[in-house]
Amino acid sequence: MKRALSISAAVAASCLASVTPGESAVSCARDAMLVFDGSSSMADLGFGAEGPTRIQEARQAVAQVLPDVAPLRRIGLMVYGPGTTFMCRRISLKLLPQDAAAGPIIREISEMEPSGLTPLTLSVEKAAEVLQYKTQPGIVVLVTDGSETCGGAPCALGQRLAAEGHDLTVHVIGFRLVFDPFSWNGKDEFARVAGEVRCLAEATGGTYVSTETVNELSDALRRTLGCPVIG
Repeated sequence: MKRALSISAAVAASCLASVTPGESAVSCARDAMLVFDGSSSMADLGFGAEGPTRIQEARQAVAQVLPDVAPLRRIGLMVYGPGTTFMCRRISLKLLPQDAAAGPIIREISEMEPSGLTPLTLSVEKAAEVLQYKTQPGIVVLVTDGSETCGGAPCALGQRLAAEGHDLTVHVIGFRLVFDPFSWNGKDEFARVAGEVRCLAEATGGTYVSTETVNELSDALRRTLGCPVIG
């Protein structure tokens, strides 16, 4: 009996030691919404018109990560882009936060055909509402390959969510952000796109990560959707 208690205590201590600064074991209980970019640019090929499309690579990353993190956290899915309605209203709640969500989320993203624009601000707002952010703690993880194209104001939304939210954190993962590296203001444009989504995350205490490869995207998904107790 004493040996069993000692083992349990050691495991608990190990788990708590792996929690990152500013996080706690309780954060694993927070529901999460994955907001996924399904806009037309996700169908673009890699640099130089070679390699898989962004959506193909993103599917690989999701399939790698979700089976590991979904058993530890209730996760839902919101998608923007595809649809038949007005382009800036093509936002679909595919899945409410639920247990064992890996299979349904992987299936939804695998079947998605990218099209349309990027109403990321409204999508994140709707995801926060699904999480009942004013009264319940929650996490939103946005995966996007570009900036807002429907007139939304990501920075202003981040400030409002932080002011009104009970305990809402928004993380943003930029995946091969779309900009023209050969344009006269290419670097400035990249900085603008990155800064726009970065402030959405940072206003709520979240993180912004820029990723270029499947492995980088997988790592970012694991860090933001995963439970810090397991590292």
